[in-house]
Amino acid sequence: MRVGLVLGAGGIQGGAWLTGGLYALATETRWDPADAHRIVGTSAGAMIGALVSAGTPLWFMVAHSAGEDIPGLTDARGEPASAADRNSGAVFRPARALPPIGPGSPKLALRTLLRPHRYPPAAVLAGWAPRGVISTEPLKDTVRRAVPSGWSPHPGMRVVACDYETGRRVVFGRDDAPPAELADAVAASCAIPGFYDPVTIAGRRYVDGGIWSTSNLDVVRTEDLDLVICLNPTSTLHPTRAWNPLSLLGNVFRDHSGRRLGSERKKVSATGTEVILIQPTAEDLEVMGGNLMSRRNRHRTLETAIRTVRRQLQEPRIAELLASLPESERPEKIERPAGPPSGWPTLRLEDLRPSPAPVRRAAA
Repeated sequence: MRVGLVLGAGGIQGGAWLTGGLYALATETRWDPADAHRIVGTSAGAMIGALVSAGTPLWFMVAHSAGEDIPGLTDARGEPASAADRNSGAVFRPARALPPIGPGSPKLALRTLLRPHRYPPAAVLAGWAPRGVISTEPLKDTVRRAVPSGWSPHPGMRVVACDYETGRRVVFGRDDAPPAELADAVAASCAIPGFYDPVTIAGRRYVDGGIWSTSNLDVVRTEDLDLVICLNPTSTLHPTRAWNPLSLLGNVFRDHSGRRLGSERKKVSATGTEVILIQPTAEDLEVMGGNLMSRRNRHRTLETAIRTVRRQLQEPRIAELLASLPESERPEKIERPAGPPSGWPTLRLEDLRPSPAPVRRAAA
């Protein structure tokens, strides 16, 4: 099967939900998400997708999030894997840049002022918001622990960001995008306007790909895939019923995200590709709260997602589609090896990198 994996935006809480959801997917099907022919990540999805594409097992990500140390296990740089940030690089410290003055992107602000109908609402706001002041270096460091330099070892990895001047979507990893280090592309995809300092790649500034779409599912519509599995943290079929302003705003945001996701799904399904959508439930939303950038309850969000996503995967239609996924030939990628680490097949996360089948390109 030619399988695509699409991971949407969602901040710190969304990243935790994606980790739990992917772990549920792997253990329920025995299929390794790193074996997907195409992996598309936006913002938090770019971070989690990058780590998965580099071979990082989901069971390690779950254990690491819980605060566990695994003696002897090293990352791609040869450093102790336990030394990596447990919040996937969500360390907030000021960037080394001049204080923000006026709109963060005057050119984007002017473009959206003249032709607002051509841009998503988030892109309109992005141009006028002040430039962010939080450094993206911790995000880059997290990625470099899996891929010290260059692009992902997975040739099908795609990272979505937006050009800060034009507001247009850029899909790093494709032939039509500027060459980029994986760490820089992921940081750009996560760079929320007004919060994170924009990331410069090949002389241009880039910000969060979520301002174009929180899902970007339609990126795979010309990939000639049999099945696409999309996990999108910012939409839901079970909106909360609370009446406080933050919850109401969250419902509006999730409704917009869900409608955009539905439109993108139609485009992909029209090509004959089966699409599975996995979204947070009411139980997930209660734990995630209204602030997706909060580090509070992060691991609880992950644990909740394991349960709720597993239930969704067991629904008859979804289970039938997933039944055709090939089981991984490397059980150590799916479940934590038994016994002490000294007896494991490998003590280097780098040795668990995938060897995906080539993608068959379709005509545009």
